[in-house]
Amino acid sequence: MAQSDTTNILEGKPNPVVALWRHALVQAFLNDPITLISGTFLVVVLLAVIFAPLVAPYDPQDQQLRLRHSPPFSTGTATIRTVDPPVEETRFFIIGTDHLGRGYFSRLVYGGRISLSVGILGVLLSSSIGVFLGLIAGYYRGLIDDIIMRAVDVFMSVPLLLLALMVLFILGPSFVNILIVFAVARWMLYCRVTRGVVMSLREQAFVDAARAIGCSDNRIISRHILPNLITPLLTLAALDVPRNILTESSLSFLGFGIQPPDSSWGLMLAQGRQYIVTAWWVVVMPGMAIFLTALSFNLFGVWLRAVSDPLQRWRWLKATKESKEAGVQM
Repeated sequence: MAQSDTTNILEGKPNPVVALWRHALVQAFLNDPITLISGTFLVVVLLAVIFAPLVAPYDPQDQQLRLRHSPPFSTGTATIRTVDPPVEETRFFIIGTDHLGRGYFSRLVYGGRISLSVGILGVLLSSSIGVFLGLIAGYYRGLIDDIIMRAVDVFMSVPLLLLALMVLFILGPSFVNILIVFAVARWMLYCRVTRGVVMSLREQAFVDAARAIGCSDNRIISRHILPNLITPLLTLAALDVPRNILTESSLSFLGFGIQPPDSSWGLMLAQGRQYIVTAWWVVVMPGMAIFLTALSFNLFGVWLRAVSDPLQRWRWLKATKESKEAGVQM
């Protein structure tokens, strides 16, 4: 590592880590406290759910009925094995237990796995369909554009929750079917955004130049148009993930989402609502997880939208020495 740094200095090349740190976008992120807090929270949540077996102290399905509804910051004796003599251990429950005596922190971490997976994978599926159709409609125009946009109008006229209930009633509630719901119900937004950007880009001089030198349509779309879609699509995706999480929570609350023994934050809300008077934490904790995660994604999406807009970028880029020297180039 030291030899590489020395070589970069001798050759006049900047250290890539230092260059990344001094990048205007990174400085804008670090200098905005709200975005920094929301981004840090999302990183912590994502790491916790990815490494759930290491983070969760106990098995989320381990039932200890005599410890049911233990309050937060309480301890209790759990039976590990019922052999004679029984094997027991003392456990600490940082946010209590549920109606079956299961550690609620462990269930919250594992439930976050499914909730975030539904949110992120749902965006990937719906955006893949929407971007593909939007590219075709915006670039080729004509009859195919009319057909795709009329399909968009039809699907957008149906309320999301009603469409989700119809699909899940036919296919049955499951993790895969919920992803199908988001693929069917959310692709229109990505299609319309992609079509609008492509219609603007296809008239630009660099696209005309690519056509003049004989580039095929596939090359023009993949090498010249698609890269210019990354910023608006990332912004849209960051704002769409919390919508998917909230929709999944609503479906699970209504009984059409994730089914036991699996768990999600919405299902935890549904199972805990009847105990809200005697055990407030079984509703408050998953509710706070949904609220804070959705809020953090929204704040991060707003920041992405702002820094991608030249008219608003000045609000986020501080007048640091590095940004002045670089001309605040993104």
